[in-house]
Amino acid sequence: MRMLTNANQFRVPGLLGKLGMMTSIRDTELLEQSLLRTLGPLLGVLDTSLYRLDDGQLLARVIHYHRSKVVEADGVARMVERIEEIAQVSDVQPEILALMENVRLLGKPCTRSFAGDMLTAYPLLGGDEVLGYFVFKRDHEASPNEDATIRGVLEVFSNYYALLDVSQRDRLTGLLNRQALENNFERIWSAMARPDSFHERADGRRSQLSGKFWLAVIDVDHFKRINDTFGHMVGDEILLLATRLMQATFRSSDLLYRYGGEEFVAIISAENEAIARNVFERVRLAIEAHVFPRIESMTVSIGYAEVDPEVLPVEVLSRADRSLYQAKQDGRNRIYDFHELVERGTFASPSYGETELF
Repeated sequence: MRMLTNANQFRVPGLLGKLGMMTSIRDTELLEQSLLRTLGPLLGVLDTSLYRLDDGQLLARVIHYHRSKVVEADGVARMVERIEEIAQVSDVQPEILALMENVRLLGKPCTRSFAGDMLTAYPLLGGDEVLGYFVFKRDHEASPNEDATIRGVLEVFSNYYALLDVSQRDRLTGLLNRQALENNFERIWSAMARPDSFHERADGRRSQLSGKFWLAVIDVDHFKRINDTFGHMVGDEILLLATRLMQATFRSSDLLYRYGGEEFVAIISAENEAIARNVFERVRLAIEAHVFPRIESMTVSIGYAEVDPEVLPVEVLSRADRSLYQAKQDGRNRIYDFHELVERGTFASPSYGETELF
């Protein structure tokens, strides 16, 4: 018993250090990876998995963490780790799905035999709602001490994840905010440059990226006049309604951010410019056709540009913003494509290294 106590005392500083590292992270995706890196070694298992649910309580994606021993050419052995994410939930084994369903129904961890080992799943809670599952496999069940450790780490993770998520969302609309977009630019651009990659949507879920990509800046026309005439409370209501209309009109794979004030940024995938324009035109028409309270009618102007992974995000954003400004100058309630304006001679052909901030 004394040896067990000493072992526990030895593990506590290490666990506290890992929790300290976890709560220093400012990115939700890296935080999820940190959870798996923390619990795997503590449990002495090489493989751990995180199964995430979407807002409809459907399985949205899976993150796998694997550690393995590699022997170098000089004979020195070292541990390497690999994180992989999949969104093909149809590939999840039925035994794992059944186990997670039991966890959901019972609201507590469950274990079942699986391929000669014990498969264990813990619920990942957000308030009273199950947001996902932490799953691992080994030859025996968790001890009472391990169970307490897992529950504690998952609680710290869930609480911190919720705080981090709130800090990246606009309070009025619930969309991811400008800071979240700028923080995620590097990951977005890297994902766009890779085939079969996945991307975080504005609602926190993930969608597969394919084809070409387009970034648009969307601005409510004459919004200052709305605020000045009807007051900021009405203005906020109008922005919220416009957000809901855009969310309902954009496709499930499209990304929408509130960039600031009456300005929004959307990132979409489309095989060609005609399809991209059609997506943005549907949004413009949805806003134009809606009858808003007090003001009755409202329009938006949109400027967009094709995403080139070789061009800095701030430059692509600047191109879209310049196109939006031209739409405003030419009468508002219209959509302009940056490349189209270059071909027209409205803008000079861009050269690499030129960045126009706004």
